[in-house]
Amino acid sequence: MEDTDWIAVNGGPSGTLGCHLARRLVQIGVKDVFSVPGDFNLTLLDHLIAEPELNNVGCCNELNAGYAADGYARARGVGACVVTFTVGGLSVLNAIAGAYSENLPVICIVGGPNSNDYGTNRILHHTIGLPDFTQEFRCFQTVTCYQAVVNNLEDAHEQIDSAISTALKESKPVYISISCNLPGIPHPTFAREPVPFFLVPKVSNQLGLEAAVEATAEFLNKAVKPVIVGGPKLRVAKAQQALVELADASRYPIAVMPAGKGLVPEHHPHFIGTYWGAVSTSFCGEIVESSDAYLFAGPIFNDYSSVGYSLLIKKEKAVIVEPNRVTIGNGPSFGWVFMADFLSALAKKLKKNETAMENYRRIYVPPGVPLRREEHELLRVNVLFKHIQDMLDGDSAVIAETGDSWFNCQKLRLPENCGYEFQMQYGSIGWSVGATLGYAQGAKDKRVIACIGDGSFQNWCSLKHYILVVNNTNAQKSMQLLFSMYKKMVNSDVYFAGVTENKIILVTAQDVSTMIRCGQRTIIFLINNGGYTIEVEIHDGPYNVIKNWDYTGLVKAIHNGEGKCWTAKVRTEDELTAAIEAATGAHKDSFCFIEVFVHKDDTSKELLEWGSRVSAANSRPPNPQ
Repeated sequence: MEDTDWIAVNGGPSGTLGCHLARRLVQIGVKDVFSVPGDFNLTLLDHLIAEPELNNVGCCNELNAGYAADGYARARGVGACVVTFTVGGLSVLNAIAGAYSENLPVICIVGGPNSNDYGTNRILHHTIGLPDFTQEFRCFQTVTCYQAVVNNLEDAHEQIDSAISTALKESKPVYISISCNLPGIPHPTFAREPVPFFLVPKVSNQLGLEAAVEATAEFLNKAVKPVIVGGPKLRVAKAQQALVELADASRYPIAVMPAGKGLVPEHHPHFIGTYWGAVSTSFCGEIVESSDAYLFAGPIFNDYSSVGYSLLIKKEKAVIVEPNRVTIGNGPSFGWVFMADFLSALAKKLKKNETAMENYRRIYVPPGVPLRREEHELLRVNVLFKHIQDMLDGDSAVIAETGDSWFNCQKLRLPENCGYEFQMQYGSIGWSVGATLGYAQGAKDKRVIACIGDGSFQNWCSLKHYILVVNNTNAQKSMQLLFSMYKKMVNSDVYFAGVTENKIILVTAQDVSTMIRCGQRTIIFLINNGGYTIEVEIHDGPYNVIKNWDYTGLVKAIHNGEGKCWTAKVRTEDELTAAIEAATGAHKDSFCFIEVFVHKDDTSKELLEWGSRVSAANSRPPNPQ
């Protein structure tokens, strides 16, 4: 955009805060912003939607808007959401915490109180009834890397730019609160098109880099059967290609930690699978844990990834490469050495060593196929994922929800360029649907396949008791159907009222409707086994059993004949085959929702093993005092 165009858009010689923010988002790669309107952010939204290159995606609730921004950041490198003060901010907070844990730059923008109300004794709505507007700000301090409260135009330009640039540099979410009366006011600091950011590249300490490479090369070159394991921090370090260079040069086997799946190319000739301790891909765990030296690039060792702290990894055998530090065994450690620089330099110093790879080839046995099914047998989960495997190609992406899908999706072999995402560090049940919305919006060239359990879907789709106000006859009929169906499904009181006001309160509708409205082609496999299976295997109880819903009926009511949507219920392999043929054939341009009925105890063997070990870790008695 030329300066003359900028002046024309802004209607005068001075631009506005709202237009500046919109242009900044576009410049950093945000083409879609996920929002929920509220009275404190409406003027700001006017300015964002006025930006020709920025598309507003209205979401049905703030939590899903945050999850969508998370998914969008995974697809495009950065995401953004816009909510209103406190009631919106505290609703989106959980999603922002998840993005923080996963090192995703998400710009969380909140419409704040009128600038004149700061410093007064006034009590505002959307607060807890105290003349203190800092509650939301204080909540965000621990889950964002920068917080900006913009209630003065004099420093607004600096605050906005500092927040956005910090998000990009730190790869973490930031919080920007903008007073509701400021977005449309011209100010000289916004007089021209914003100059694009120049973020100074992080450059390793050259002496530290050389020392780290020399010490690591000496350590690995004297090993007999070294291996490489890629972790989830490869993304934030932007070191995926450097890791491939290292594998190519060294000829070591290369594995991936579960949270790093999708960051290491699985078509690589030396890829041996997922290293996850006792629940690793067959033969992968044995090769890694029997090695006399292993390089972990960007690992996260928590209770989940370590299978209840049961990994057979010895610190003195490990080279741990963090995004900005390298530690060899129990020492030495080298700081301000960046992962991509280090891996690329190390590739030039390592001797070729295929011993571990040869050992893997000797013991490897190809995976078996599910047992032959009986006629009319209820579909088994392993059969379902055999068919999902056949659907994958370079134009697809997999989103795995917290639960048994974690383990079943880990076993999928990803073709070249096939995307893969799941949220392991934070593990928020319900994350995947909002993240699917955002990822599909950010990667329109891919067809997203989401694998979600019924417990997760209910967690995400929790409707509450609301009064729906409509005046449109067709909308009334559709929403009456939706609410009567929901009332029947959950055995709860839901109220419906038709009045003459020309509005529909859509706060309680959920974001399958947004996927349909955006024309997304996602395929959701809803795995209906009647409960929270992952929690059953950690610690069972009656609280893990949920009320069964007519999930396809709910999606049909949300569809309401508007947009492209297709649903199916599947109980047998023949029905699954027919549903997949329809979803990838006649309905390939539609949002597809396939509800798969399986036995409540049909779980992967990996979940059984993992659940028992995590349960043991959770139930450790207190240390003696």
